[in-house]
Amino acid sequence: MAPMKPPPRGDAARIRIIGGRWRNTRLSVPASPGLRPSSDRVRETLFNWLSPLLPGARVIDVFAGTGALGLESVSRGAAHAVLLERDAALVHSLREVVRRLAADDAVQVVHGDALAWLARHSGEQFDLAFVDPPFDADLWQASLAALLPRLAPGAWLYLESPNHNVPVLPPGWSLHREGRTREVRFALYRAPEPRGADTLARNVSVAVPE
Repeated sequence: MAPMKPPPRGDAARIRIIGGRWRNTRLSVPASPGLRPSSDRVRETLFNWLSPLLPGARVIDVFAGTGALGLESVSRGAAHAVLLERDAALVHSLREVVRRLAADDAVQVVHGDALAWLARHSGEQFDLAFVDPPFDADLWQASLAALLPRLAPGAWLYLESPNHNVPVLPPGWSLHREGRTREVRFALYRAPEPRGADTLARNVSVAVPE
């Protein structure tokens, strides 16, 4: 598979929050190795899926990057989001966005290694998690091993990976929806022991144009 094209630089190196109270807020895309923001079309599809699940949710974005997934969640009604990021430049950019949005009470930016933070974390459990690591690092299985014990019963998990590399979930996890672009597979799973009735149809697959 050919390597992912890096995002454009200069004034074009921006993405946006698509919906909610911060709709159309622009997020910069710094020149950082491995940074590959989810496209607007993929995020629009994803948040159409997630819309009924977000109000009051506790969210974690394990490889936050630009913060687009976690910030979009809070914009659309999530109660709180933790954004984990190890790149100092990205952390600085995230904190500037949080300051600009006056969102310190709802968004926590953590500077450090995501797997190490998850290993130490024993506080709140999360209702929704995003796992979209740098593709070249192959961190999906290690991330899942560290993350899944931190999720609430019936939590939702979003995974983004190359089409040829489908992460393996433990028994009991259910695939609810998935989509594909030319290079990327994105999928939404649910944890066992759900606390309420499912709100999404299972195993719906969509193709998203580039």
